[in-house]
Amino acid sequence: MDKKIVFTRKPVIVGMTLICCLLWGSAFPCIKIGYRLFHISSGSTASQILFAGERFLLAGIMAAAAGSLIQKKPLIPGRSCLPKVCILSLFQTILQYTFFYIGLSHTTGMKSSVITASNVFLSILVSVIVFRTEKLTLRKLLGCVLGFSGIILINLTGENDLSMSFSGEGLVFLSALSYAFSASFTKRFSKTADPVLLSSWQFIIGGAAMITAGLAAGGSHSSFTTAGTAMLLYLAFISAAAFSLWSILLKYNPVSSVSVFGFMNPVFGVILSALLLSEKSAAGPLMIASALALITAGIITVNLTPAPKEEKNG
Repeated sequence: MDKKIVFTRKPVIVGMTLICCLLWGSAFPCIKIGYRLFHISSGSTASQILFAGERFLLAGIMAAAAGSLIQKKPLIPGRSCLPKVCILSLFQTILQYTFFYIGLSHTTGMKSSVITASNVFLSILVSVIVFRTEKLTLRKLLGCVLGFSGIILINLTGENDLSMSFSGEGLVFLSALSYAFSASFTKRFSKTADPVLLSSWQFIIGGAAMITAGLAAGGSHSSFTTAGTAMLLYLAFISAAAFSLWSILLKYNPVSSVSVFGFMNPVFGVILSALLLSEKSAAGPLMIASALALITAGIITVNLTPAPKEEKNG
């Protein structure tokens, strides 16, 4: 069966994106557990970047190995593909996560969550204005507003701190913008290159760059233990599996119809953080359910297929 037919089916898109969001949602608590296992303090940005680099390097190796086995040929970028991999690595891994880790250390988790969720808006705007791969419609805007409202609702704490700084909220916003560009680059580059190859090698290059930067800035962590190694491997698996699946979907579908599912990441993050870390959300069960309803409505709105116009007879 034609891959395009398979990966443009709504049940397939929903299933694959929810798997990705569940994996990414589990990353929030698992990263915190990883920091604890490797004795990385919350204020040690260099050590966090080093840890992230190790995760992404392993993720790239995993994805490349799995893709090579499935396709029965080594996934190695050729001369024409290497510049695409480097561009994607710069936006999807190096800039996105460096900005995020530094920004997160200078702002609150709630603000970071809300600003990061803006990458859905930004992904659509970048694809419309910069890459011109799709049109901006009222339906897409309405869907984004509904989904973003759900993110704000799940992060309500009653605090009214509206202060902002470039080193905090500004860098988190640049992280979201970097992701937005990476989504459109992925769609453009996957027209002529294998999406799993692009995803795996951008992680390998980006991970190596982050390890180098983390070490140069004085980053370090405790020795590898069985529990720590297992957690690092799981975090690597999250990135390898989720980004590979996401890249495949972006190849065959509009950026807007895939990216809007990203609103589910914080929902899974809140639920899994409560289960794995016993963290209590300021939003109660009713607010979480309401947020989920708004996000679901937003996803459905963006992915609604307009009814074909009836032709008038004679």
